[in-house]
Amino acid sequence: MAQQVVLGQRWELGAQIGEGGFGKVFEARSEDGQQAVVKLIDKEPGHERELQFPKAGARNVVPVIDQGEHEDQWAIVMPQADKSLKQHLAESGGTLPLDEVVQVLRDVAAALADLDGDVVHRDLKPANILLLDGIWCLADFGMARVADAETAPHTWKFGGTTPYMAPERWRMQRATIASDIYSLGVIAHELILGTWPFTGPYDSDFQHQHLHEDPPARPGVPAALDALVEECLNKSPNDRPNPGNLVVRLEKIQQVPRTGGLAALAAAHRDEAARRAEAARRQSQHQSELEQRKDQFRAAKNKLTRISQTVLDAVMEAAPSARLDNGAQGGWAVTLNRGRLKMSAAYEADLGIWRQGTTPRFDVIAYATISLECDANYRGYQGRNHSLWYCDAQTEGEYHWYETAFMTNPIVIQMMPAIEPYALIPGPEARAALGSGMDVRQVAWPFEAVDITDLDVFIDRWTQGLANAAAGQLNYPSTMPERPTTGTWR
Repeated sequence: MAQQVVLGQRWELGAQIGEGGFGKVFEARSEDGQQAVVKLIDKEPGHERELQFPKAGARNVVPVIDQGEHEDQWAIVMPQADKSLKQHLAESGGTLPLDEVVQVLRDVAAALADLDGDVVHRDLKPANILLLDGIWCLADFGMARVADAETAPHTWKFGGTTPYMAPERWRMQRATIASDIYSLGVIAHELILGTWPFTGPYDSDFQHQHLHEDPPARPGVPAALDALVEECLNKSPNDRPNPGNLVVRLEKIQQVPRTGGLAALAAAHRDEAARRAEAARRQSQHQSELEQRKDQFRAAKNKLTRISQTVLDAVMEAAPSARLDNGAQGGWAVTLNRGRLKMSAAYEADLGIWRQGTTPRFDVIAYATISLECDANYRGYQGRNHSLWYCDAQTEGEYHWYETAFMTNPIVIQMMPAIEPYALIPGPEARAALGSGMDVRQVAWPFEAVDITDLDVFIDRWTQGLANAAAGQLNYPSTMPERPTTGTWR
């Protein structure tokens, strides 16, 4: 005997014909002979969303005929569609004629226009667009949310289908109707060319491509339609068309093709859309880089904190009579008689300042300073300080804390400075010193990795310096640079 589901009506289930959202879909027939499909959804947190959507009366949305509970599942009854857009695309050889593309987009845009402000679908793709009575309709609202709802414990924020997910979804930002418009742009590109604009294949690839890369060109597509697709695929949500605007423009595209001045103006609009899309792509790439640098800076701070504490513990264990002063943001200073050893906290390198002018040889995320001070001797010498940079100085993409220092070119300035060598922040002066030409400043200490697992040499050198400074025996370096520096950075 066939399984029956009793809701508002009694439905007899037939064969399973698919799965969608969070449930299985079966053929069904009512007592009075009405053909339909029943979707059975397991009662798990968040899955009840499909019972709340879509908005009643919205155009081009697969309607709900009946719904309720069946044993340990929720049940939704909907009309049986002819096929999905995914099936239709496969039957058509992977692409559709442009007039059919426009019709699909117009039908879906009309649904989004009616849902705008109330519901965000969040998983728009060909499998969720069904042909019903000659109209392409939205289905499978299991990922949807109410547009103005607060975040719930089961929002499916990270859900979606990767080839169709908008850049803001990859940034884990709130989905809006603009996210659905982006997905519709992906679908449009797919219907025209037979491939997604971004092809992965892995999630990390999709993420990078959606955030940073331009979609491929769509040759042979009329300017008005091409510009519309380009705008839908804009990296910036604010620069995508709203659904209502999309409907109006698609209706105009369905009319007589433009010629003469209007055709030229449409082409100019397409060029402007492409320009804005490229600007948004660059902005998206910049934003991603800034976010990555924030993560790297946190890692740099944590590593320097461990290094700094190890050095401090060694100093205080060897010289418990020294005075410890805690500095701002985690730095410290240890004073012993006439000597003073200081280590600063980590500071975030300014990306704009470091990259200003000529392209730097490597990237710098953070910087700090370690200093050795003493009372001025008879030559006026008062000590030295070195730069600590968190950067990929030696191997691209491999970031470590490196120690280095700088000096004044003796050819330019022959007087003995009070502090030498000295630290520089990552900026134009340091970048010039790292260059291949002659400059006022030069690198005075090789780039040496400061590794928390091997600090013995680093600690020994700076504690010996503190001991010399405490005894009044800290002298100007006998040679500058003190060690060979060539080849220690790329």
